[in-house]
Amino acid sequence: MNICDLAPAYIRGIAPYQPGKPISELAREMGLEEASIIKLASNENPLGVSRRAQQAIRGVLDGLAFYPDGNGFELKQALVRRFGGINMEQIVLGNGSNDVLELAARAFLTPSLSAIYSQHAFAVYPLAVQAIGATGIEVPAKDFGHDLEAMLAAVRSDTRLVFIANPNNPTGTYVGREAVERFIAALPARVLVVLDEAYSEYLEPALRADSFGWLRRYPNLVVTRTFSKVYGLAGLRVGYALAAPAVADLMNRVRQPFNVNSVALAAAAAALEDTEFVEESYALNRAGMRQIVAGLQSLRLEHIPSYGNFVTFRVPDAAGVFVRLLKSGVIVRPVASYGMPDFLRVTIGLGTENERFLESLERALRG
Repeated sequence: MNICDLAPAYIRGIAPYQPGKPISELAREMGLEEASIIKLASNENPLGVSRRAQQAIRGVLDGLAFYPDGNGFELKQALVRRFGGINMEQIVLGNGSNDVLELAARAFLTPSLSAIYSQHAFAVYPLAVQAIGATGIEVPAKDFGHDLEAMLAAVRSDTRLVFIANPNNPTGTYVGREAVERFIAALPARVLVVLDEAYSEYLEPALRADSFGWLRRYPNLVVTRTFSKVYGLAGLRVGYALAAPAVADLMNRVRQPFNVNSVALAAAAAALEDTEFVEESYALNRAGMRQIVAGLQSLRLEHIPSYGNFVTFRVPDAAGVFVRLLKSGVIVRPVASYGMPDFLRVTIGLGTENERFLESLERALRG
């Protein structure tokens, strides 16, 4: 007997998440110098880490022999100061927002229950559901985004969880805050809504929802955010969820001890205070978005209007273009695994990086 046959079938059937190709891996594969490669595949902040976060990192290095604060007191206090109207009992910290997404699934799903998510939505949702053996219900997308009416109609008596990414990754689509709140209000109280706002800081201020305020009205709501995008801390893996205290308590019960390391806790708390860096990152992204979209239009390539820090675009022979871009030292992201084989996704980079991507893309299109 194969020992792997002892694992549940739903575990054996998981297709592992495929991250963006690292620079070091491409350098090895193509014989390129790492310094010559630009990575625009994983929606990272091209400005890197803020000075305040760097200072905080250096300040905790002498204490790495000690376990981190398992409750994350300082970071939770920083979140309370930054956003107001919330309390520490509502906060769940995670090893990236992926972690808190999985904690919600672990706390509320069993193999006899179901969860709903949209077609073309973040790959972690079906993975988190499948890892528990629950039934995943994928609702067809509308214009590459969430069809909330169809998702509401898909709710079954055994449904306990609904995932919504707003803005959505990998398509960049956005659902207006009024529509999202109507959806939450229309759901049965027994269905938990996980609202993934990993890219919310890239929204124009007029479009941002008071999702934390919604928590006072909807005890079945969980809002998740990350420090991996606009805050530039992807390498440290730290995210958080806000929920009703009772829901947060359940999620914390299934959380691993010390799931956020000391360096990440200190850097995240400092990054929250660095509003100037966040504003600079937002402005850079807006300018870069205009640059990339204009370039795609000049190449007569269709793109999905994006509200994040990336653009997904349709391209002939997407797989071949992806490889040709790699050979030129430019890493973007194929999204065939999301049911979009004719598309690629590019992260907004520095102006020079965006320019090089567009020039390389033009050459790659010529073959």
